[in-house]
Amino acid sequence: MRRALTGIVSLALLTGTVSAAGAHAAETPERTAGAASTPKAADIKSRILAIPGMKFISEEKVDKHRFFTLSYAQPVDHKDPGKGTFQQQFTLLHKSTSRPTVFHTSGYFLWPNPWRSEPAQLIDGNEVDLEHRFFKPSRPQPADWSKLTIRQAADDQHRLFTALKKIYTKKWISTGASKGGMTATYYERFHPKDMDGVVAYVAPNEADNADDSAYNRFFEKVGTKKCRDLLKGMQREGLVRRAPMERLLTRQVAENGWTFDSVGSLEKAYEAAVLGLPWVFWQYSGTEQCDAIPADPSKLSHRKLFAALNELSSLAGASDQGLEDFVPYYYQAGTELGAPVLDVPSHLKDLARYGDLPPRSYVPRDIPMTFKPKAMADVDRWVQDKANRMLFVNGQWDPWGAKPFRLGKGAKDSHVLVAPKMNHGADISMLSKKEQALATAKVQKWAGVAPASVLKDASKAKPLAAYNARLDNRDAQRERMLPPMAP
Repeated sequence: MRRALTGIVSLALLTGTVSAAGAHAAETPERTAGAASTPKAADIKSRILAIPGMKFISEEKVDKHRFFTLSYAQPVDHKDPGKGTFQQQFTLLHKSTSRPTVFHTSGYFLWPNPWRSEPAQLIDGNEVDLEHRFFKPSRPQPADWSKLTIRQAADDQHRLFTALKKIYTKKWISTGASKGGMTATYYERFHPKDMDGVVAYVAPNEADNADDSAYNRFFEKVGTKKCRDLLKGMQREGLVRRAPMERLLTRQVAENGWTFDSVGSLEKAYEAAVLGLPWVFWQYSGTEQCDAIPADPSKLSHRKLFAALNELSSLAGASDQGLEDFVPYYYQAGTELGAPVLDVPSHLKDLARYGDLPPRSYVPRDIPMTFKPKAMADVDRWVQDKANRMLFVNGQWDPWGAKPFRLGKGAKDSHVLVAPKMNHGADISMLSKKEQALATAKVQKWAGVAPASVLKDASKAKPLAAYNARLDNRDAQRERMLPPMAP
């Protein structure tokens, strides 16, 4: 949910297929409730594939879990199911139908490898991870872009939940980070009876897309003055030496066969990357990385300056090739989600030519777009008036946190918590000790698995599942899944 992509992100679907025989050998089928002499229940894989519209892609064993990649037939238009279907991919990290389940989405692609979100570790539960509609391969063909709306996506989740709830009958918690946190919030707004709780991480809230002054105030105070000044120096030198930087970028572009038809020109893409440099830095870095910023960029050679700028904000990220996979995001930003379009800062006003670019600049012109300002305003009002068992976790130094969701008098059992000095990777483990315990206890209570000791004293709350190096390396997942300058 930001101006220019500053990195080209490609994902290969690593299915990790195993044979049916191998899968059976690796798992112990669940039993029906009752004595040990009761007959074995149907294998979980068979039960899931018995759901109409469900297709198997792959399975692998991860310790005591089974990790399935599947797809589910969804209506292109939930309001008119007769208009056809598409296969929407999702993964299922199965532990036991006797445990609660977390419903996660990144709001983007499907992460192909076994992993679990923080809430799933806190409650020691199953996890369903759904790819957002229109992100490949979960895209209807032909693509009717008018069906890429927050309501249609919420209906995707509702329909899959309804099918799986018959098997996973315990409580459910929805979650997501960044655009995934936004998606979880929209799902709750349209289907508030589905989930037993919501954990939305670092979720931006563009309720008033016309007023971006909050971001200007953020960049005036974030971090330290020294760090802010170093970033300003890099920006200014990047535009002062625009001509040699663009020549070097032209060579890089030619070597890779990149084009800039959507954004309009290499020159616009370059300026967008330079203007966005502080945003990228504070979204993913922090004051501990300030010392790596050149103190006097004017003394750098052209090549060293180019390399330093490229390191801070990939200069060719807004190429057509870099944007291609993220067109669904920019389409949503320009039709419902909203996106910051910031004023040129005072230290660059004499050098900037194009200014910040709106989402329309990153979507091919043959895809029509019309912004609907009421969509986010509606969600914002709903959260303030009717949020129930919702937890919002933000980072103090995350630019997206400048316009957060807020709770009103009508909200019940809900909280907005801020991780001190944390960026767009903030989660419950980064909160203050008191708030970390509060959040953990709330999630476990909503999921119906809070130990008696935690119900009496929230300070005793801790994750119910032990750390698993393969499943819980969430930093690696974030770094590979999300492009800089998008939530």
